[in-house]
Amino acid sequence: MDELKLGPITLRNRLLLKGFEMLERRFEIKEILDEEVFTKLAPTHLGIFSCFGGITFFIFLMQIMTGLLLMVYYVPDTQSAHHSVVAITNDIPFGWAVRGLHSWGSNLMVLTVMIHMGKIYFGGIYKAPREMNWVTGVALFLLTMGFSFTGYLLPWTQLSYWATVIATEAPGAMPVVGPLTKSLMLGGPDVSQVTLSRFFTLHVMALPAAAFALLIAHFMQIRRQGISGPM
Repeated sequence: MDELKLGPITLRNRLLLKGFEMLERRFEIKEILDEEVFTKLAPTHLGIFSCFGGITFFIFLMQIMTGLLLMVYYVPDTQSAHHSVVAITNDIPFGWAVRGLHSWGSNLMVLTVMIHMGKIYFGGIYKAPREMNWVTGVALFLLTMGFSFTGYLLPWTQLSYWATVIATEAPGAMPVVGPLTKSLMLGGPDVSQVTLSRFFTLHVMALPAAAFALLIAHFMQIRRQGISGPM
């Protein structure tokens, strides 16, 4: 093979061609790329607001990468959590950049999800036969808010501590189930080590696992039904 054409791309580099041949013999990826990436035309009605679902997914992947890097140094302990975050910011090479990307990525992800859902809602794209995709999208939005809520406590600052106290007072005021809900969230009467451990576990394990499952369902429905215009 002297060259390889993938849509508008032509590869002639020998090292790249050998690497592609190795993958092609094992996975037959050229047919998949030709059918699913290079020859699949996007609908003409797509505009800038149609990109926010993809932008949100890109930020989600960035949050995973930066979150994994932060976990190398972060200590989920009330005595050490704040000091580990300070060390990440001030002492670890490029730690300030990774933490900044993760923090700003969290806010941007909430914003892009809301824009994406606003576009779907006001365009009427949530209607049948795409109503189940709307349901999974709403669940993903709630998970995004859960990521922000559980991640806010992890730096263990005065601001994050008291914000968590205030945020858990609201569900705690609900009739009948309020005290139980608050106790399940905090792991006791007050914000403590148990609360930090629960929020950390939710943030790095439970919520990502749920998000991956919902994203697979969300993407499978999009692939099966295609991208819809306003209805």
